[in-house]
Amino acid sequence: MYAMVCTRPDLAYVVSIISRFMRNPGKAHWEAVKWIHRYLKGSPNLGLVLDQHRVDPGGAIGYVDDDYNGDLDQRRSLSAYIFTPCGFAISWYSSLQAIATLSTTEAEYIADIKGTKKVIWLRGLVSELGLEQDVLVIFCDSQRVVHLTRNNKYLSRTKHIEIKHHFIRDIVDTGDIIVDKIHTIENPADMLTKSLPPAKFDHCLNLVGIIHTIKASW
Repeated sequence: MYAMVCTRPDLAYVVSIISRFMRNPGKAHWEAVKWIHRYLKGSPNLGLVLDQHRVDPGGAIGYVDDDYNGDLDQRRSLSAYIFTPCGFAISWYSSLQAIATLSTTEAEYIADIKGTKKVIWLRGLVSELGLEQDVLVIFCDSQRVVHLTRNNKYLSRTKHIEIKHHFIRDIVDTGDIIVDKIHTIENPADMLTKSLPPAKFDHCLNLVGIIHTIKASW
């Protein structure tokens, strides 16, 4: 948990899954924990790297994603976001949503809400560092959610969504935040919501500045 929170966003998904069974773990869960240990042992040189050549002049950028009804016990979806203000990750999140959603659009919409709350805080941090940024961009891989944040095009299918979740529209209307579409292949938050093939997983790591470093000698 400490490694996942501080330096290893690549552990966020699996730690989120394992943590659901801490109250009553079984042998299968212990085997999963051992697989995590094997992964850590096999990747001691993997870490976040600040590379001046990767710095994004556009400022803070966020990526959000969800795994619709991925929890088979409670039928709840997993929300995830990751923010890369300078070409490498500084904030990430992967956790079950508080409610059961009725569509992929609603699940992604709620994931966007989580990302929006975080980006508002990050905007204040960026400002304190003297890096003024007029507009913050949040990318998701759902065109329907992009439309939903901008207008009522899908209102008939989203009437049941709680009013508190629609505050993102007010933020978008002010022009402070832009919610835009990105292809799922280029969305690094994908690794925080599901298991991925090695090639896709490595690509997600590279997108957020997690690369193999030279092993330090002590």
